[in-house]
Amino acid sequence: MLCFGCTNLSASLQLEEKPQVSEKRHKFLSDSGMSIQEVYRFTFQGYFIPLMKNISNFMGEEKFIEMLKEASSEIGAQNMKRMTQNLPKRDLTAMAVYLKINPLFQKALTLEIVEELESALEIRVSECLWAKTFREAEASDIGYVAICYPDFAMASAYNPKIKLLRTKTLMQGHDCCNHRYVMEG
Repeated sequence: MLCFGCTNLSASLQLEEKPQVSEKRHKFLSDSGMSIQEVYRFTFQGYFIPLMKNISNFMGEEKFIEMLKEASSEIGAQNMKRMTQNLPKRDLTAMAVYLKINPLFQKALTLEIVEELESALEIRVSECLWAKTFREAEASDIGYVAICYPDFAMASAYNPKIKLLRTKTLMQGHDCCNHRYVMEG
């Protein structure tokens, strides 16, 4: 406790020595005062899920699910290519680093890297805010297709030699998500 107090005391003394220049941030950049969970509920349960359910009612559930699978996979792959286009390497080692440092994943997932090799990366997700949010709204079918299903296309877009193997997801009611990425060839 004393060490933490010393750090805070030292920081406050430094603040007194240097006059603070207050930079005004745009209101869009201010803290919303919402937790990550509240943001997910606001975004998904307040708008996205009702919208998707309404579209499903108009076009029929089977047709809707197939269209959402195709669209979400295409968008996921495009986003992955865009986000990783400047990476020097797109291998499983770089993927593991990204998973460990991604601030969104740190807040929205509880994950454990089970195996980390050049040829395989296995991840076990035991908590997922996406799954929690969609399941609470009784929309896990939409959540799986919109959030989980694109993982396969995204793995291939990240590196065409990488294949995702997964047999369980929290979204579908399993005890975990068991992502296994394998480098082929």
